[in-house]
Amino acid sequence: MFHCIRISPYFASRSDFDMAALKPFILSTLSVLSLTCVSNGWANENLVQTEGVSSGVLPTSTAERAINLDLGWDSKYVSQGRNNLEHGGIYWMNASVEYGNLTTYALVGRGDSQAYTEWNIGLEYALHFSEDVEAHVGYQRIEGYSNSRCQDNELFAELAYNAVTWLVPSASYVYSTEAAGYFIELSLHSYWQLSERFILAPYITQGLDFKYRTEDHNGRNHLQFGLEVNYDLADNMSLGGHISHSIAQADIEQEATANGDFSSQDQTYAGIHFNISF
Repeated sequence: MFHCIRISPYFASRSDFDMAALKPFILSTLSVLSLTCVSNGWANENLVQTEGVSSGVLPTSTAERAINLDLGWDSKYVSQGRNNLEHGGIYWMNASVEYGNLTTYALVGRGDSQAYTEWNIGLEYALHFSEDVEAHVGYQRIEGYSNSRCQDNELFAELAYNAVTWLVPSASYVYSTEAAGYFIELSLHSYWQLSERFILAPYITQGLDFKYRTEDHNGRNHLQFGLEVNYDLADNMSLGGHISHSIAQADIEQEATANGDFSSQDQTYAGIHFNISF
């Protein structure tokens, strides 16, 4: 996806603070996908976000089609607690088409200070188990280009329980065919609508690596926390951003030590994006 936490919400302005209205925003910020692909020692990961459709029971589908365009920039390219580029940040452009429960998307990232390009093309299906429990499953193809080329195929799944906006637990799972491993993220988000158009969302995420990034260690990878914001410029346009801090845990620290790097592996970064829907 993505989802290292980027906001890609479609949340039209509303005059009241109600759960049904917030669900599309919640699901979009919880859709954190990861990928892996190594090129010259710099991994190629990304998080892709797509919007969920709030509805009743599985497998309810809406008939309306929506097209979304998201433009963004991150000060660092961080995923699974690691900075994936040696220099600078990364620009993003994501285009997605939603029809009912199905979303198809194409995302491209380009380094702002070094030669690096990444493509993510995939599809995602929304599952509505109940009013408060929703999930996504999907597939994506990844192509990365730097001094050499890398590619991967990934299967992913996400689950969120959004009965109350002030505490939304979620879990995401991604399996890499290239690495033959998987990565799990367990998150808590708290959504606060401070005005008709402005939403504030602090979050915390625990990442667990199982042969996805490293083969020698399974378990705790990183602990990340941060703050996401979103402001509706119009009913179909929004401006969002985030600031995040990632604390390296055993998986990252052991990998760095094995590579002769004994410096701190913690990461702090921020990002901004603009979203429009048609």
